[in-house]
Amino acid sequence: MPTTAPAAHALTDVTTSDSTLRRFLHGLPGVDAVGLEARAASLGTRSIKTTAKAYAIDLAISMVDLTTLEGADTPGKVRALGAKAVRPDPTDRTAPSTAAVCVYPDMVATAKEAVAGSGVKVASVATAFPAGRAALDVKLADVRDAVAAGADEIDMVIDRGAFLAGNYAKVYEEIVAVKEASGAARLKVIFETGELSTYDNIRRASWLGMLAGADFIKTSTGKVAVNATPSNTLLMLEAVRDFRAQTGVQVGVKPAGGIRTSKDAIKFLVVVNETAGEDWLDNHWFRFGASSLLNDLLMQRQKLATGRYSGPDYVTVD
Repeated sequence: MPTTAPAAHALTDVTTSDSTLRRFLHGLPGVDAVGLEARAASLGTRSIKTTAKAYAIDLAISMVDLTTLEGADTPGKVRALGAKAVRPDPTDRTAPSTAAVCVYPDMVATAKEAVAGSGVKVASVATAFPAGRAALDVKLADVRDAVAAGADEIDMVIDRGAFLAGNYAKVYEEIVAVKEASGAARLKVIFETGELSTYDNIRRASWLGMLAGADFIKTSTGKVAVNATPSNTLLMLEAVRDFRAQTGVQVGVKPAGGIRTSKDAIKFLVVVNETAGEDWLDNHWFRFGASSLLNDLLMQRQKLATGRYSGPDYVTVD
């Protein structure tokens, strides 16, 4: 299986200067918005039957980054979230654990303790999440604090202002610096696709992030009006597929924000399978950033097993 790497050596010549980087990014094929959205809509109509649906629900559960990113987060809430990530359904030990819990840096140690010995990862947002409006040394300190506390994964935000101003080299250099500061932690690079305005920009951001060493590219923070959609996720999946074809380096994708139901999650899994392929149908390469999604997945899982829905107290309220 292809692995992640600090840089895509097959394309390092395009990052030698701001002008070569700009030339490469603006030389990428333009996105046919109508065709992209039609393709995403078409994939969303695929019918998933009972056996495949049960498999898809368990797969989706195993791909969830169970997330709490609120100013009112407390150690108790994070411990409860960690316990839920490890054993989503206490009444059914066959239910898989989630991939990770995602918290602010100051809650990493608490989350790490809560999931100890389980295999559930701890992800931490960093780099002045969600706006990313801070000096680079502040952003790097944020990352180093999270890693020192035990974070297995870092979710950084790009400087959207610099990207939209065409200062691609600044964005590239920040990602490289954050990658270095992350050490062994896997790096997810958040684009905030709802603020990038065009599909062409999302494609450019995807390639920019991968060139800089992202282990994952991620749609959004979940803190703006437009977050993950089948269309922007499809576009990013095309990018990681094409990047691997050119470099041999596989990069993961994480749609985040607005994915709340099992039906939605399964649509995304169909998009993954039909666009990037089976190699990405694994939580090492695909994640859902979500808080409420897990509850619906558990309710639908129980419905498939028993033929009925449980009461409202069947799942915890996050």
